[in-house]
Amino acid sequence: MNELLKQKLKSLPDKPGCYIMKDEHGEVIYVGKAVSLRNRVRSYFQKGQSRTPKIERLVGRIADIDVIVTESELEALILECNLIKQYRPYFNVRLRDDKQYPYIVITMAEEFPRPMIVRRVKRDGNRYFGPYTDSGAVHQTLAFIRQAFRLRSCSLNFTGHEGIRPCLYYHINQCLAPCDANLCSKEEYRAVAEEVCMFLEGKADSLLKRLREEMEREAEALNFERAARLRDQIAAVTKLTERQRVISQAMLDQDVVALVMDEGKACAQMFFIRGGKLIGQEQFALDGVADEDIDTAVQQFVKQYYEEAPYVPKEILLQTEIEEINIIESWLRQKRGTKVEISVPKRGEKRKLIDMALENAALALKQMSAQVSDERSFAEMALEQLQDVLGLPELPVRIECYDISNLQGTEAVGSMVVFENGMPAKKEYRRFKIRDLPPQPNDYLMLQQVLRRRLERAAGGDPKFVPLPNLLVVDGGKGQLNAALEVLREANVEIPAVGLAKEFEHVFRPGQSDPVPLHRYSPASRLLQQIRDEAHRFALAFHRSLRGRMAVVSTLDQVPGIGKARRTALLKHFKSIQAIQAASVEELAKCPGMNRTVAAALYRHLHGDEVNPSEGEGNHALPSPVAGRRAGDEGY
Repeated sequence: MNELLKQKLKSLPDKPGCYIMKDEHGEVIYVGKAVSLRNRVRSYFQKGQSRTPKIERLVGRIADIDVIVTESELEALILECNLIKQYRPYFNVRLRDDKQYPYIVITMAEEFPRPMIVRRVKRDGNRYFGPYTDSGAVHQTLAFIRQAFRLRSCSLNFTGHEGIRPCLYYHINQCLAPCDANLCSKEEYRAVAEEVCMFLEGKADSLLKRLREEMEREAEALNFERAARLRDQIAAVTKLTERQRVISQAMLDQDVVALVMDEGKACAQMFFIRGGKLIGQEQFALDGVADEDIDTAVQQFVKQYYEEAPYVPKEILLQTEIEEINIIESWLRQKRGTKVEISVPKRGEKRKLIDMALENAALALKQMSAQVSDERSFAEMALEQLQDVLGLPELPVRIECYDISNLQGTEAVGSMVVFENGMPAKKEYRRFKIRDLPPQPNDYLMLQQVLRRRLERAAGGDPKFVPLPNLLVVDGGKGQLNAALEVLREANVEIPAVGLAKEFEHVFRPGQSDPVPLHRYSPASRLLQQIRDEAHRFALAFHRSLRGRMAVVSTLDQVPGIGKARRTALLKHFKSIQAIQAASVEELAKCPGMNRTVAAALYRHLHGDEVNPSEGEGNHALPSPVAGRRAGDEGY
């Protein structure tokens, strides 16, 4: 122990507060709280004190200690949570970095609220729900809200009386269009926002009752369009809540917390019960649990989880007694505004809930331990980095990338590649044949044509194009990006967009002359490059397919006796270039509109052989220099 540390131990105050332990490099390695800082901190260094291996290692690394005095133990508890979150000390039990846990926020502080996904809870007058550990489920919930309740997704600042033309989301029935007071009043819109909050709080029964009463009133007033919309809303909410089962006869709001540990890993399982119904469950990974007892781990989890949780229920069920139960109850009572009870049931219905949560926690921990691939973790890291670097309003869960492929302006095509949650969504890929080509090749005009057609199909309600991206990527630099932005402005669609230039893998944002400071080998940059390369590959494959098809068309046109009708019939009958080349004279003659004489002439033209039509032989297909048309090579 150094002299500085000895002096600090002598001068410790006999007051409540927090202590911050540091190593020789000044790094915070442990944060704790105490009713008496003097007694608690000195206890770490008392000789003969029974200590766990973890505490032995901690004490061996302590080089300095700072203390912060508070007015009460409750203040010390709150401060401890904040310090652990700030420093994430190695020796503390801690929730795995909560940046990965998203929240759904309804921006009630705005005149026209909108649903969003955020990573931090703020005291800004908005309503927060979460945290959630399954980001995919969060985005599904957000999609459901937009579909069933039709809250806006844009970030426009308006009063509803400016006469703004409703955007694409209104036309595809995913927005109430509060920007136009003639379509939706402020009062109507706020009422829907309150309904969304009820839905997210798990008050489905109260919400359905309210919606049914409103539907009946609208029907009696002969507002059948509004009544029909409410009917559809009721059906959507009912379908979703049918999966929620009653598991508590107490009909209370409860959180069930269970934690399992194994080989230095820990998983906390939470059940969220609202009004007696299980409305959801989440699993949370914990770090720093090595050599820690289960009581301490549970206590630390409860403190760190509820430090930011936007909702505290009336009752919290735990699997084991915790040392600071009284002070934590006082803290949670302060957050909730009414009494909060923490209990450890030993038998009965509540104990069954704990046992069920423990079983689920053990299964989740087993799955975590068995997970070998880091692919999904890398994707999440890349998406979070993209959101941070590009300043996106939400995580770019759906990214669309566009590329143009042509050979001196001939057979120009465009590709649309989609990545969802950082992974290729190949069923969402689309290809476009460029129409009405300009006299001179112009990639900007071709890109704009592809984007216009894509957005027009979405506006028309085509299910293949309805989902709009969270981020739009174009293959190219500032010129391609500006061309894409022009189309987005025309369509009155607000979608973040970037351009990715090939030479130095520079990423360009709208209105900025310099590229984004993103290292080309960072997860975000690698993901963008992967998407761009996939778009290029997809466009090039389609372009080659069309060139090969045109080569055959040109070849067929040179055969005497084959005109447009027979050429079309051959392509339709044999499906691919290789099939025509591989066909015998007899097989060619069987094609509708063909005869043996023309079939023999075609065979001779394709193979360079002199074949007597009566022989009907000739399966001497040559290797095709181009690939045939594959399933899914559809042009839009």
